[in-house]
Amino acid sequence: MGLLFVQVLPRSDGDLGSPTAVFRCRRCRLDAASTGDLVSREFYGRINRAYLFDRVVNITLGPIEERNFTTGRHTVNDIYCICCQEMLGWRYFSQVNLYRMMCLQEKAYVGSQKYKEGKFILERTLMCKEAP
Repeated sequence: MGLLFVQVLPRSDGDLGSPTAVFRCRRCRLDAASTGDLVSREFYGRINRAYLFDRVVNITLGPIEERNFTTGRHTVNDIYCICCQEMLGWRYFSQVNLYRMMCLQEKAYVGSQKYKEGKFILERTLMCKEAP
C-alpha cells in the first residue's frame, strides 16, 4: 500500500482573508469541499438533502453509469472518500468527455440540465461542516 496524497483546503478565501467553511467526510473528517465552490443547496441526493459543488478534493471515482433522476436521465459516477472509501455522492459526467473516453454516440439530454455537467453532488448526511 502506497502513501495517500491528501489535499488540505484553505480556511480563508484568497487575498481577502475572509474565512470559509469546509465540508468534510463525516466518517474520517478528511476535507472534501469548500463553501467557495458551492453552487447550490437546493438538491436532493439518495438519502436526503445534498449540495452541488464546482470542485471537490480527496475523492476517487466509481464506474460511469446512467441513472434516472427526477430531472431526467444523467450520466454519472459515484464519488468516494480516498481515505475511508465512504460513498459521498456523485459527479455529473460531461457528455463531451464521455464521447471522447468511450467513443459512444452522443445522447440528447434536457438542455436546462446541462449546467450540472462536470459538477459534484455531496450528500449532506454524509458530510460534516467545519465552521471558519
